[in-house]
Amino acid sequence: MKKYLLTIISVFLGLNAPGQTPEEFKQQYQLQTKVAGLSGLGVKTVLNSWEAAHPNDTSMLEANFFYHLDRARGSTVVARPEKKYLGLAPTLTLKDSTGKDVYYYELPLYDEEQFSLCQKYLDRAISLAPDNLSYRFQKITTLLDYEGESPDMAASALLNLIELNYDKSPRWTMDGKLMSGEDFVNSVKEYCYAFWQLGTPTGYESFYRVSSRMLKSNPKDVVFIDNLGSYWQVYKRDYRKAARYYKKALKIDPDDYAATHNLKILKKQKSR
Repeated sequence: MKKYLLTIISVFLGLNAPGQTPEEFKQQYQLQTKVAGLSGLGVKTVLNSWEAAHPNDTSMLEANFFYHLDRARGSTVVARPEKKYLGLAPTLTLKDSTGKDVYYYELPLYDEEQFSLCQKYLDRAISLAPDNLSYRFQKITTLLDYEGESPDMAASALLNLIELNYDKSPRWTMDGKLMSGEDFVNSVKEYCYAFWQLGTPTGYESFYRVSSRMLKSNPKDVVFIDNLGSYWQVYKRDYRKAARYYKKALKIDPDDYAATHNLKILKKQKSR
């Protein structure tokens, strides 16, 4: 405890040093969060001084984003009848009075005011560093977590980013490194998977909208073709349309496992 308090005091004293650079503030912030956590004791004091001295430092804005996000995000436990919900396994399973299984899930619960603040800081960072893809992905990821089973805002933000990518061809960077076009496409594929895992109507529709848009700019990418096949097979249960997409994928890549496997499933369903 004594070491903990001395560390905090040393940080506070450091804030009085005149003309501190953004890097010096960042080092103080990293030290303080290492000791106290992202939104623990003394962190906001560091951030306030950092913001006053360097209001347009994107590292400061990102740090404030994480501070308010940490304060915003809590959790709640809900009971559901499904064995899997929003891609999650239950944290607890109990029997009800009839002997039926009831599944309990720990889900995020957000404080609206703090979440709004974290988004404002992130939006400022995006406006100052528009080609930094990590800020834009952080926004989409937090919206996806915040919205739960209805990721409308996350899907819209991702679609806007896709349009920007193909209309303007920015030189995206992430962690100080230049991102390739393939890196961008692979990142979008991960978001498609996240939408699919939700297993909800809005999740499936977001999956479809994003996959359709990406296929428009990447017409030979079998992952997005298979995605549309899966949408029609699993969600819409239009097996004929699903099969057309899988066959289209196999014309491009005869070894495409997803298309081959799903066509076998469709064939079994038809024979029943």
